[in-house]
Amino acid sequence: MKRILFFAACAVIASQAQAQKSIPLVYDQEFTGAKYAAPAMPSLDNAKIEKALPNPFQFENSKKEVKKFKDWEKRRAEIVHELYNYEIGEKPMVSKENIQASIEDGTLTVTVAVNGESLTISAKITYPEGDGPFPLMIGASNNSLPRQFFTDRKIATLNFSERQVNSYSQMGGFGGGGQKAGRGDYAFDKLYPELSENGAYAEWTWGVSRLIDGLEIVGEASKIDLKHIGITGCSYAGKMALWSGALDERIALTIAQEPGGGGAAAWRVSEISDGFRGTQGVEKLGRTDNHWFKESMWDWKDENVSKLPHDHHELCALVCPRALLVLGNTDYSWLSDEAGYVSCVAAREVWKKFGIEDRMGYSIQGGHGHCQLPKSQYADVEAFIDKFLLGKDVDTDVRHIDQAIKDNLPAFGISVEEFIPWVDQISGLAKD
Repeated sequence: MKRILFFAACAVIASQAQAQKSIPLVYDQEFTGAKYAAPAMPSLDNAKIEKALPNPFQFENSKKEVKKFKDWEKRRAEIVHELYNYEIGEKPMVSKENIQASIEDGTLTVTVAVNGESLTISAKITYPEGDGPFPLMIGASNNSLPRQFFTDRKIATLNFSERQVNSYSQMGGFGGGGQKAGRGDYAFDKLYPELSENGAYAEWTWGVSRLIDGLEIVGEASKIDLKHIGITGCSYAGKMALWSGALDERIALTIAQEPGGGGAAAWRVSEISDGFRGTQGVEKLGRTDNHWFKESMWDWKDENVSKLPHDHHELCALVCPRALLVLGNTDYSWLSDEAGYVSCVAAREVWKKFGIEDRMGYSIQGGHGHCQLPKSQYADVEAFIDKFLLGKDVDTDVRHIDQAIKDNLPAFGISVEEFIPWVDQISGLAKD
């Protein structure tokens, strides 16, 4: 029996090693599944109730499931279209023929011309000493991670100013003629007036992708290693980092710090945990900022959340096969980290399916301020940076939760297993 178990373990290790070699760490395309048509989208009246998290391997309108990695591209495209339809609106692709880019004194400038209008985005790149090419970490709005993580490793950094595309709240700015601006009145909307109902996350992620386009266009002059681009952000920018990494396959590493509801947290689980939070509440579907999403998403709030054909474990899974690290903070109930944990465990099963689970991790720890990374999480973050931006052979089996999550799950009546019935044996549960 021992010999059988030994050879079985060897077979598993060999299979994982083969997967690491054959499955890409990053792509040279923004959306490899663009060729696939969107599946049928049920309306609220026609959608079925599904209390558990939807099976990310199950093709829509079909009995077929993802069996091999080659099937994932099509299934992934279905999830993208669902998120467009129900949550954020379309993130339009742009031909390089419609983009001009230049770099001068370290500032990347990208101008996009569409439908007779143009939009310019600029961002300063901070370089380490040397000639490069350097890995790059993009800060979605901001980079709350310790700066030495990048300076000590000779990684370039760039902060994306999302207000060049759309306002934080799609309100409070001014449109044409000095009039008070609202949804549909910003820079992005001039290019795409037909997408005026978009949520900000469709437009902000579009802006991040245009900066990557710009890096590709200027080429060697950027001094950036295009195969090693990461993105990070915290809070609303943690959501932005996650959505950007999910929707642009040229991003090799996504670190979503305290992204909360609308980010990693599963809507279905947040709906349950909110009932135990009293006046503090959590950022569930009906309580997140409605300027960041399509207004029609609110039709699916409260008891209707269980009718959504998708959930946010699938948003996380869109990053697969690339690398994702989700960071949480249990000191802030608003972040709904119980839902974030369940979502991460479910999402990690997608990486596990293809033998690359070391590319997805989560670390949910309290005892620190919002967007202030504690030293207890330093090693987790540094491991992902070292492995997926620098190519080092380090351990990235990161699955950590603190006692608050362990206590709250049973207290709230939340069972991880009940939310993930499509897995026979869950492998992604926390190690501690």
